[in-house]
Amino acid sequence: MKSIEKAYQQCEKVISHHSKTFYKAFSLLPKKQRNAVWAVYAFCRRVDDIVDEGNAPLQELQAFEEEFSLFKQGKLLHDDMWVALEDVFERFDMDVQPFDEMIVGQKMDLIKTSYETVEEVKHYSYHVASTVGLMLLPILAPKNHRLLREDGIALGIAMQITNILRDIGEDLERSRIYIPSEVMSRFGYTEEMLRNHEVNTAFISVWEFLAAEAEILYEQGLSSLHLYPMSSRIPLKGATFLYRAILKAVREQQYQVFGQKNFVTKEEKQKILALL
Repeated sequence: MKSIEKAYQQCEKVISHHSKTFYKAFSLLPKKQRNAVWAVYAFCRRVDDIVDEGNAPLQELQAFEEEFSLFKQGKLLHDDMWVALEDVFERFDMDVQPFDEMIVGQKMDLIKTSYETVEEVKHYSYHVASTVGLMLLPILAPKNHRLLREDGIALGIAMQITNILRDIGEDLERSRIYIPSEVMSRFGYTEEMLRNHEVNTAFISVWEFLAAEAEILYEQGLSSLHLYPMSSRIPLKGATFLYRAILKAVREQQYQVFGQKNFVTKEEKQKILALL
């Protein structure tokens, strides 16, 4: 059996490469919790990569589900991610349901490419993002994780809406439109305008409408911060503030979400973390 320490190190490499925002924030956690977060992230990343980069994503996802089924049965799997995750399940009061639901959410990306209502987008966001929060809650707040469920869900949806607003152009290249058609219609922004990469008053209105939804959910998610142990509060607050700052970054770039990636600068990240 591979050493658990080496397994966690491999998981850490995954998050440090793919998500500098989360890596920076959750590096502030005590080692046991920090390692557990790396393992959960590695699981989520594996599923995400299958959907976005797999040659035969449906079949690959099915194979991954079969592996996860073996994991849930306590059968030994030698991959670093499974070794680390097994240790996490032994140390914390983990629940397999959000892991299963996250896989369901990733499957949505293979069969659904557009959304009509805000509620549909929130339903999708729950499955691909809030589930991650539910995976992390027993790690970040072992005593209160059940009490924090609803606010954790809100925080996940807020972060996913932020992703959607940042990645409009990138998603369009993958033939995916997460901006609800009812919202575009309300403000007079058409799918043709979207495909032509038009950033006009109607587009900004659509973008800000969804950003306002995200802001409300961020506030809800942060409202119960006091129920987390002190060691988790600053990392969680940091992750939330760093993610929320993406909205500001897009505004500063005049809503140019086509053909470029908006991100929070290193200097801005340092400034945010210094204020925590």
